[in-house]
Amino acid sequence: MTELSNRKAAGTLALAAALLLLNVSLTFRNLWPTPAITWTGNLSVELAACVLGLALFSRAAEAHARSVLRWLSAAWVVLVLGRYADVTAPALYGRPINLYWDGRRLSAVAAMLARPAAWWIVIVVVAAAILIPLLLHRLFRWALARVLDAVRVPGTRRVLAAASCLVVVLFAAQRVLPVAAFTAPVTEVYARQARLLASELTSRGRTIGPSPALDSNFGRLHGADVLLIFVESYGAVSYDRPEFASALADARSQLDADIRDTGRHVVSAFVQSPTFGGNSWLAHISFLSGLEVRDEDTSVVLMTERRDTLVTAFSRRGYRTVAIMPGLQEDWPEGAFYQFADIYGEQRLDYRGQSFGWWTIPDQFSIAKLDAQELSGRDRAPVFAFFPTTSTHTPFSPTAPYQHDWARMLTDEPYDDLAYRQAWLDTPDWMNLGPSYVHALAYAFRCFGGYLRLRADRPLVMILIGDHQPPAVVSGEGARWDVPIHVIASDPAVLEPLIARGFRHGLTPAPQAIAPMHTVGPILLAAFGG
Repeated sequence: MTELSNRKAAGTLALAAALLLLNVSLTFRNLWPTPAITWTGNLSVELAACVLGLALFSRAAEAHARSVLRWLSAAWVVLVLGRYADVTAPALYGRPINLYWDGRRLSAVAAMLARPAAWWIVIVVVAAAILIPLLLHRLFRWALARVLDAVRVPGTRRVLAAASCLVVVLFAAQRVLPVAAFTAPVTEVYARQARLLASELTSRGRTIGPSPALDSNFGRLHGADVLLIFVESYGAVSYDRPEFASALADARSQLDADIRDTGRHVVSAFVQSPTFGGNSWLAHISFLSGLEVRDEDTSVVLMTERRDTLVTAFSRRGYRTVAIMPGLQEDWPEGAFYQFADIYGEQRLDYRGQSFGWWTIPDQFSIAKLDAQELSGRDRAPVFAFFPTTSTHTPFSPTAPYQHDWARMLTDEPYDDLAYRQAWLDTPDWMNLGPSYVHALAYAFRCFGGYLRLRADRPLVMILIGDHQPPAVVSGEGARWDVPIHVIASDPAVLEPLIARGFRHGLTPAPQAIAPMHTVGPILLAAFGG
């Protein structure tokens, strides 16, 4: 009798553990700012539906127990992976994943993150990606087998069926009354991806609205060169988070001194980016085209059309338009859309020095190359240069050291071996990328300020603008989508019209964003007009 009681108690405990495991596996949440998970006690209606189905069709499930366990365990693994992606991507990246567009870049993102990581971390991650689904399948098979054993017992089956019905009813009732804490079903995640796919496939051939007027006589510029520099991952968080703002205070103060000491002036504002944590090209095309581009499909459609852009506006007025693209490692069809006169990709830049992470070319070299190839001559047309930086790209390290001898940047050995080795010792802390982010931004500020001092005698307009906030693992959950823009000019008359549009003198913007990014280009063109 005691042995039978012990057996029943053990079976009850095993069933309770199995149900808890299955429930937690579909209701966990992300533990920010890590890839880890936690559980807050929520319930899963999908587990209730599964138990109810096994209870109602217990005889059929028992007759095909082996197949039921195999396929149901596999389906459970798929649900768990979907749940993990759904809670982890927004927490670490800052927005939900669109598998149709994001899936094709997973390999490139993985390679980019792996390059600065220690070899053992890469091995552990690859091994985990292979072993974890297999281990989960075995674990869920055990748990589901306990449930299947339980529904074979009439009394237990009735209790499980009643409890499952109650959970389903409470789930339906929560839409009217907050009677229970439920997690959204994981099946909705896959349904959302299916809708996104259907939307992408059915939206082909759609048209985009007319472009805004993009023109100016650039009378206030008086032939000054214009450098449009998109600073990778430069977001409002660098001001909003006190620890970041404090850590960057000296670097910003130095940049401000570089501006003032060279007789230049600066105004700043926040603008709303169309993207978050990545997809920089959506910010670029929104700014340059004057059209809001928030998704890849709109970008693809726009690339097939012939439109006026800021590039064509400068070109019409006699500017030589060039793109400096250190991150461009393959063909760039978008270059034809923008109609640049010349494009410097990775091969054309011909960097022969030491590399840093996935993005091999330091920002300082790119600026030095632009200066040597396009800005040094006196008898030339004014230049409009578009330059998206790479040194502040996730994971933000290793960061190149600043080289005071700008001429050395164009040699085969821009850095001393000791400085290079020390840079590589600054490996990413994957659980806290904030310090690396701050260090990378400070390097970028140093490069911009250093160039202003190098060419203190030249009239120019330098536009520094963030493309998007850094991933949510740095910027935090629910961070705004705003980015800073700084307009630096030798002639203060260029900047006065911007003050009327909400810009503020200095490097610290007013707290609120003044406009969406796609409207900023026309604002600048109007300010530059005479």
